[in-house]
Amino acid sequence: MTDPATTPIRKLLVANRGEIARRVFTTCRRMGIATVAVHSDPDADAPFVAEADEAVPLGGSSAAESYLDAQRVIAAAELSGADAIHPGYGFLAENAAFAQAVLDAGLVWVGPQPSAIEEMGSKVRARALMEGSGVPVLPGTELEAGSDHAVVAEAIGFPLLVKASAGGGGKGMRVVSSAAELEGAIESASREAESAFGDGTVFLERYLVDPRHIEIQVIADRHGTTVSLGERECSIQRRHQKVVEEAPSVAVDDDLRERMGAAAVAAAKAVGYEGAGTVEFLLEAGGEFFFLEMNTRLQVEHPVTEMITGLDLVRLQVLVASGQQLPPQAIEAPIDGHAIEVRLYAEDAANGFLPQTGTVERFHLREAEPFAAPTSRGLRLDSGVEDGSVVSPHYDPMLAKLIAWAPTRAEAAARLAAALADSEIHGLITNRDFLVQILRHEAFGAGATDTGFLERHQGLGEPLAGAEAERLHAVAAALAASAERRANIGPLSFAPAGYRNNRSAHQRVSFDSGRGEIEVAYEFEREGLGVVVDGESLAGVRLHSCGAAIVDLEVAGVRRRFRIRRGGDNHHINSALGQSSLRELPRFGAASEVAAEGALVAPMPGRAIRIAVSSGDQVSAGDVMIVLEAMKMEHELTAPAAGLVAEVLVEEGGQVDAGAVLARLEPLEQAD
Repeated sequence: MTDPATTPIRKLLVANRGEIARRVFTTCRRMGIATVAVHSDPDADAPFVAEADEAVPLGGSSAAESYLDAQRVIAAAELSGADAIHPGYGFLAENAAFAQAVLDAGLVWVGPQPSAIEEMGSKVRARALMEGSGVPVLPGTELEAGSDHAVVAEAIGFPLLVKASAGGGGKGMRVVSSAAELEGAIESASREAESAFGDGTVFLERYLVDPRHIEIQVIADRHGTTVSLGERECSIQRRHQKVVEEAPSVAVDDDLRERMGAAAVAAAKAVGYEGAGTVEFLLEAGGEFFFLEMNTRLQVEHPVTEMITGLDLVRLQVLVASGQQLPPQAIEAPIDGHAIEVRLYAEDAANGFLPQTGTVERFHLREAEPFAAPTSRGLRLDSGVEDGSVVSPHYDPMLAKLIAWAPTRAEAAARLAAALADSEIHGLITNRDFLVQILRHEAFGAGATDTGFLERHQGLGEPLAGAEAERLHAVAAALAASAERRANIGPLSFAPAGYRNNRSAHQRVSFDSGRGEIEVAYEFEREGLGVVVDGESLAGVRLHSCGAAIVDLEVAGVRRRFRIRRGGDNHHINSALGQSSLRELPRFGAASEVAAEGALVAPMPGRAIRIAVSSGDQVSAGDVMIVLEAMKMEHELTAPAAGLVAEVLVEEGGQVDAGAVLARLEPLEQAD
């Protein structure tokens, strides 16, 4: 019999996209709840849309035209007959006005009450509230109109952090080491915050050098029960954006866990919190911790908590939103084993982490279970993409999260690294190899994972497949292509490619590896296979089997299986050595198109939000020339060399395509 005090949820709309929409749909299916997706025009064919029972187009391409349009989202719920809305994370998830509008429309809001979102949504107000509740906070202050920023900063002390009052995810944050950097950082952080959250308010806060970032998962029902579900460590970050998350933390013992949990519960109770939320702290080496912020929503990294507790946090959100009490297993949740999550992004880690756009030709992680149940003990993949998905410039470039559970931290890290290294992700450059390098790093294994980890350990963005591995991958690609051609020639398919009764010239093929050109020459001889790479003969070559997709090749006494996937001139090769993507070059050459010397080229599609130079200006190498906004982040494009600005080819506010020439420089000696 249904409790009259509860509001059953029968059809739920997820006001979000990508992997979080799919994640919520997964739990809804397990609970027997119908699902509704909303989508922008670029997302019409996305996997999350196909997985929902129903979908409502919002129109538009940008987030502002679609997922951030509160009235369109609510109208979609009414049109589809949904009785509840789950916001996911990002977009409208921490928008108090949207939460109130959902309730005013007579719908169930699967999230905290609007008043709690509003109190914690302003980091300035949240700081004051925490101080009043006895939760430790860092020295800091809001920037009031007309205040002398330099005087305020000196009172706090350097280094300090310019920080957006609204939002999260590392946006609208700048570290400032001296007074000379202050005004530029305030301007840039405010502009980025305004773009991302619609609120350019920023404040100053003492910046701790290399602390740990520890967050506590809390959940509360409307019957007065608020509990802590333990901590997650999210210290490995890039530009304040989390990269690797794990639970529990190696730096937190039982006593510290109890103290931090109590502080997090006090923070939640201070605003009468209901639902799932996360209280974030900075932890110093001596065990002192300080309140950072509270995220009034589900976190990207929630799966690691699920995997060590066996709890489904989305299910608990739905139960609480419908008015039910927290079940006993959530009140006394044990911690079992260790879980680690990594975020797979379409970005070039070896080239300043530039976001990438395009088509995901292949996305396959063997042995990973998509959206596995929280009670599962293995590899879980929460993904927003599949083969053929398009990564557009309109949204965050995160492709997926891969999570591993094991009895120990070392086993979890090894399992996760092995699964990533063996994955097939083709068509886009990703941070996959960067993540593997982190997980296999000696310092990570030792638990030395504060927020300065990536600054101390440079070079982690280098590909797993080094130059020698790429040479072997090129050989495998050449042989696989040969096998494919041989299979397509009909009656003579039994004969090796290029076979002659008398000795003839080697078959030759060249590839562009990104590092440079690789030439492979091979010949099927009576005594076996002869292979020459870049003019050097390979020793001990033995071909065990060869097909268009699999090449079993032995070189210098080591036998390996190479998996090859080809699309036109592009060959993607995976092996125990890593992954390579090679472009086959035309046999007779082709005219190459390169930007003129001195050109400043857009590395991605985006919007030019600031033009820092004019024609005739003299610049030094590294000077900022243009600031490009792409995928919700600002990217500074700097002068490649000293010179004079000959011309600027983009206007402030203008949209640009990847590869577009934005400005031209003349060398100083030429200009003279």
